[in-house]
Amino acid sequence: MYCLDDKRFVDLKLTDLRNVFHKELDAMYGKEEVDSFFFLCTEFYIDLPRFQLALQPEFSLLKSEYDIFFNALEGLKQQKPIQYILGETEFYGLKFNVNKNVLIPRPETEELVDWILKSSIFHNKKESLKILDIGTGSGCIAISLAHNIKKAEVYAVDVSEKALKLAKHNAEINNTEIQFIEANILNQTNWELVFNNLEFDIIVSNPPYVRQLEKQEIKPNVLDNEPHLALFVEDSNPLKFYNAITDFAVNYLKPNGHLFFEINQYLSEETKQLLLNSSFENVELRQDINGNFRMLKGTKTI
Repeated sequence: MYCLDDKRFVDLKLTDLRNVFHKELDAMYGKEEVDSFFFLCTEFYIDLPRFQLALQPEFSLLKSEYDIFFNALEGLKQQKPIQYILGETEFYGLKFNVNKNVLIPRPETEELVDWILKSSIFHNKKESLKILDIGTGSGCIAISLAHNIKKAEVYAVDVSEKALKLAKHNAEINNTEIQFIEANILNQTNWELVFNNLEFDIIVSNPPYVRQLEKQEIKPNVLDNEPHLALFVEDSNPLKFYNAITDFAVNYLKPNGHLFFEINQYLSEETKQLLLNSSFENVELRQDINGNFRMLKGTKTI
């Protein structure tokens, strides 16, 4: 660990600090990712964009600024996600605060939001839409939809009080109006009480779907830091959330309403069959940018 009293760093240039990051982290993350970490830190801590360092290679840090960078370095050495270290991330062009109570939003989920926004329902619908995000976490899906669909009435559900507190904050900083609900979607007996007289044009969910047997595929920075409540399901019943949400959608989607899921690529056909068994039509699997089937859509027609 580096000490702030170390005289080597009295007049530390930013280029030298970058070299320290590479020396300490390259073996763990690789040069390209370490560069990404470093420039995220310079933008966040001292508001210095990446291109500026190329223009000012002699740029030096004040001694009082060392500690924040070395604290970040120590966190990264312990494989703590950079998003948790900085306390924020970007999703679909918006800033979101994140902490250990919510999953870090991922590019695959951005692709799901993009699919929803490009859906034909927006071309055929003149009045406002009612949208429900189940398992909202940081609120990234609900807030991104509300930000981009000005007439939408957006609801967001989560079982975690701490996640909802953060999601409400994210809605405020992104100037969006969301109706947040604390509820367990698996508890069918509460559906009528919580969602009385509500019907939705769109229901979307990115529920827990990683099986215990797939843990070995999860990187330590995710496994040791992100909330397991939002990640994992039992091997014996990996589609329990999809079953419950599909049943919910049968009851609470309007005719011609859409159900969107982010899914486990290894269970894509099984998840698709759930929708077909529940009489959804125009059921479509979609690949993410890496060629994995990670998204699913169905239309309720009756």
